[in-house]
Amino acid sequence: MVLNLISYFSLFLTVFYGLAIIYFRYGWDRIVAPSKRRGSARTFVSILIAARNEEDKIALTIEDILNQDYPQELSELIVVDDHSTDRTAEIIAGYADRGVKLLRLNENEPLNSYKKKAITEAIKLAKGELLITTDADCRMNSRWLSTIVSFFETHDCKLISSPVVFFEEKSFFERLQTLEFLYLIGLGAATIGNKKPSTCNGANLAYRKDVFEELKGFQGIDELASGDDELFLHKVASKYPHNIGFCKSYDALVFTHAKPNMSEFIRQRKRWASKSTRYKDKKIVALGVSIWLFNVLVVLNAVLAFFYPSSLAVVLVLLISKGLAELYFLIPVTGFVKRRELLLYLPLLTCIHAIYIIYIGIAGNTGKYMWKGRLVK
Repeated sequence: MVLNLISYFSLFLTVFYGLAIIYFRYGWDRIVAPSKRRGSARTFVSILIAARNEEDKIALTIEDILNQDYPQELSELIVVDDHSTDRTAEIIAGYADRGVKLLRLNENEPLNSYKKKAITEAIKLAKGELLITTDADCRMNSRWLSTIVSFFETHDCKLISSPVVFFEEKSFFERLQTLEFLYLIGLGAATIGNKKPSTCNGANLAYRKDVFEELKGFQGIDELASGDDELFLHKVASKYPHNIGFCKSYDALVFTHAKPNMSEFIRQRKRWASKSTRYKDKKIVALGVSIWLFNVLVVLNAVLAFFYPSSLAVVLVLLISKGLAELYFLIPVTGFVKRRELLLYLPLLTCIHAIYIIYIGIAGNTGKYMWKGRLVK
């Protein structure tokens, strides 16, 4: 009797998961690629970076930003050094003659959200109508800034999410991460396409300065270490639900690196998952819990199959349905970033992803974790 109930509930959630993915694909398809700019630029932009111990990558990021095809007189770059213990601040200071502004955090009392503090301090100094945040280890092509600003000037957006992708993978593990990360980026874009924004990435995020000030910045979410991106997205969406955009352009892409080992990967994903406890939209929470339960049932049925052979058929139905649904969604997403070869890893990712989702769903919402050499919660 119990086994039958588990099987029926598993099949029910399989149908639910499939329909949810179809809905996400619909949201992705609804997003139209932005048209080319017409006329000259008119928006002053402040690009903001919070950096901590990034001496090996920060110069490349700064060079990419300084080499944008956007008018230099309409942009500024502000980099905040977050108590780095390496040469990060020294490298940033070396660009002062090219207009790069360096701020140094000097907090005597420990904070739980140094990044939000860094961004807030940068915004106080920023002159831009439009603020764009990225990370100190990111790369972008020369049309990145002009593409995002063109989208801003042609749409009535208060906040713009733009795509992020991993590149320069050095291992099988990193390529798996790239595919999984594209799934997350695609889901974030899809929810924006469906006018129900749920997630974005602070490595490529833009919003109006007056909106940040109107909503009192990170007030109310500033005690959480993470959340400078999607929790702020939720704040904006609660006030301006129809003024959130996704810049679906390859030129708007920001490139960054996957984590080189499992421990760093887990720490990163625990940090991301920790934000979910602060979601105020109960529909997003319910969807997340349902997807988590679906993955629990995938693993539960796999365990039961060792004792009850009849559960094996249920496991196969769940995994095949899960894989086909994810393939349906990822075909256009991987095509958009010109990485469709990554779909070869999907069968394996479909299986191990279920275990990963269960663990991160629990670990990310309990206890503390290390990030950038600090213990946070």
